[in-house]
Amino acid sequence: MYSPIRHIPQVFLKNRPLQFTLFVTARCNSRCPFCFYWQNRHAPRQELTLDEIEQVARSMDSLLWLLFSGGEIFMRQDLPEIVECFYRHTHPVIITLPTNGLAPGLIIPKMERILAATPESAVVVKVSLDGIGDEHDRLRNTPGSFEKAMETWTGLERLGRRHQNLQIGINTVFCRENQNRMDEIIDYVNVLPGCETHTISLVRGDPADAGAKDVDLEKYRRAIERLETDLKGSRPKMYHFNLARLKSAQDLVQRRLIYETVRQGRRQLPCYAGRLAAVMNEEGDVFPCEILTETFGNVRAAGYDLMRVFRSEAADRIRAGINQSGCYCSHECYFVTNILFNPRVYPRVLKQLLDLRQTRQPATGKDAVR
Repeated sequence: MYSPIRHIPQVFLKNRPLQFTLFVTARCNSRCPFCFYWQNRHAPRQELTLDEIEQVARSMDSLLWLLFSGGEIFMRQDLPEIVECFYRHTHPVIITLPTNGLAPGLIIPKMERILAATPESAVVVKVSLDGIGDEHDRLRNTPGSFEKAMETWTGLERLGRRHQNLQIGINTVFCRENQNRMDEIIDYVNVLPGCETHTISLVRGDPADAGAKDVDLEKYRRAIERLETDLKGSRPKMYHFNLARLKSAQDLVQRRLIYETVRQGRRQLPCYAGRLAAVMNEEGDVFPCEILTETFGNVRAAGYDLMRVFRSEAADRIRAGINQSGCYCSHECYFVTNILFNPRVYPRVLKQLLDLRQTRQPATGKDAVR
């Protein structure tokens, strides 16, 4: 089994982010009405250059989790070089790369280069799938997107046979337009060759179509319960890196907490956004999370020293405001940190972990190289 744990002891240092999200571009070749970043897509953006990003990465220490976001991240021609420079300087245990899959001719060659450059990290690629066939195209306002996404999937699945550290999965945005089709989507993903995980993300932020957030929360609950039932079945979808069952147990707790957060309209756990997690957009502005708009500062104004921005007076003030305001959200990525670094939640995670120990991981081509 692949084991991306060589750098784990280094990441438990204080006063720095363990989870870092980098928006590499606002550009996108899709027009999803539920996108929370749509306003930036239409505005002129002065993207950080590769040299600037290299300087930022050099200022940072080891990371537990490095996430890329956008826009469609593979529209950055230099994406492999960006990933590689962060790999050299921050040694991330896990690297996550989301994509709409619209450009298989760009995505697969770039992934070949990324995988060759990051052998000690678990590289997770999530392909967006919000409906089946024409329904996916209609929901994303992009004709042909389902066919292209599946072409990308086929290419990734082939890469996964040759690269032990590649983990591929599907992400579905749960919104008003597809909430009645979750069983159909889950059934389709369950038989998708090479799929190791399926996540359902509750629509968030300020989407172009505000009605996308008009969801029936009980339908979301039923969808995540379906994922839980499948995960505890005889052939669960589960990552194949070391501690994968721990990550799956955390996922189960996380989904229930998200449901309760939205249902009750209040925070369920202390939030470590801005403390253990940070976000930087394509222009170098640093934020505690993707939801809050007040910035810690800009790396261009700080000599590309991210830690200088992260430890600034502005950052301290914003972090204090997060604690005092009790703000809450359903952003899955931040629940990961809020759960894994909160001992109060460990009994719940342990219970799920013990349940999962009874499951059998599905046989894949990667089993032969464990």
